[in-house]
Amino acid sequence: MTPAAPGFELVQRESGAVLVLRGDWVVAAPPPSLEEVLLALRDAAPVHLALDCAALGQWDSVLLATLRGCRAWCGEAGAAFDPGNTPAPALRLLALSDAVVPHRRAAEPRAAALRRLLAGEPLRAAFAGFLSACAFVGELLIALSRLLTGRARMRMVDLLWFVQQAGPRALGIVTLISVLVGMILAYLGSVQLQQLGAQVYVADLVALGMVREMAPLMTAVIMAGRTGAAYAAQLGTMQTREEIDAIETLGISPMEFLVLPRMLALVLVMPMLCVYSDVLGMLGGAPVAMAMDVTWGQYLAGAQEAVTLTHIATGVAKSIAFGVLIGAAGCRAGLLCGRSSEAVGQATTTAVVRAIVWLVVADAAFNIVYQRLGI
Repeated sequence: MTPAAPGFELVQRESGAVLVLRGDWVVAAPPPSLEEVLLALRDAAPVHLALDCAALGQWDSVLLATLRGCRAWCGEAGAAFDPGNTPAPALRLLALSDAVVPHRRAAEPRAAALRRLLAGEPLRAAFAGFLSACAFVGELLIALSRLLTGRARMRMVDLLWFVQQAGPRALGIVTLISVLVGMILAYLGSVQLQQLGAQVYVADLVALGMVREMAPLMTAVIMAGRTGAAYAAQLGTMQTREEIDAIETLGISPMEFLVLPRMLALVLVMPMLCVYSDVLGMLGGAPVAMAMDVTWGQYLAGAQEAVTLTHIATGVAKSIAFGVLIGAAGCRAGLLCGRSSEAVGQATTTAVVRAIVWLVVADAAFNIVYQRLGI
């Protein structure tokens, strides 16, 4: 059945105006737009508006949108609104649409914020977060002990998949950043070393800087923004879809099935990426050194003499700890994610920010310990 042509007419009367609706007000027609109806009302400016739906045929949500628009215009213009012989189902739907109040985030009054501060709510929230972190670490240690005893519900195929995701697929960005960081270190050192005629020692500067500090830290920052955020988004999406609840219902620990393979993948991959970054960083500084009349042989000999297995071990130890921190930040943020898409974005941001803060603090702690131990 072809829909009847929709239309409207605004009839002026002594008591006000009557909006006559005729035809089928459905999306398939389509009917006149709400802007056209409101334009006619503005031109007439009635003090009373009544509806006449005697000639109205079929209708859908288009009619409801028009009714809401006309009623809103009457409220703004101070005119009375009379639904007249509008179909009862449409009036019920119109009332139902008014029952839901639009959500508005009200700003917290300063007095209430001050009361919260004086009541110690920020401290209680921080303490609750600390307890939650301790619980996460405890569950992770339990899952790791079950893995060592062969009782963990972890699939090896998941571990291999996450190793591939965190390792080979990250080589491109790690390569680029490592080479550029090596060149930057060489340029920074060359400014001072050339003044002393000791530009040959740029190899020592680049090699030690990359092996002990820049390679593990920059690789960790890259993995925090790349892999840690991915972990938070993956687990957060599973949380919104209630997949983690389903896993728990099956009697499987999410810590063993979801968190453990991700953590182990980072712990296995980070040392290899760190050593890879060491080599590329030293190679990146070579062109800068050669531009300062340092031969390739001198540069290579200086780097070999400066770097020892102890220096390499210090960077690798950092990378292992950094892998644990990145995995913990990403997985914990994902598991604590809310049930909305906005919560997934917040969890991803929280994972990256928290991981970078933890990395900087841990790097400073490592350097203090190394300095105390004389290594």
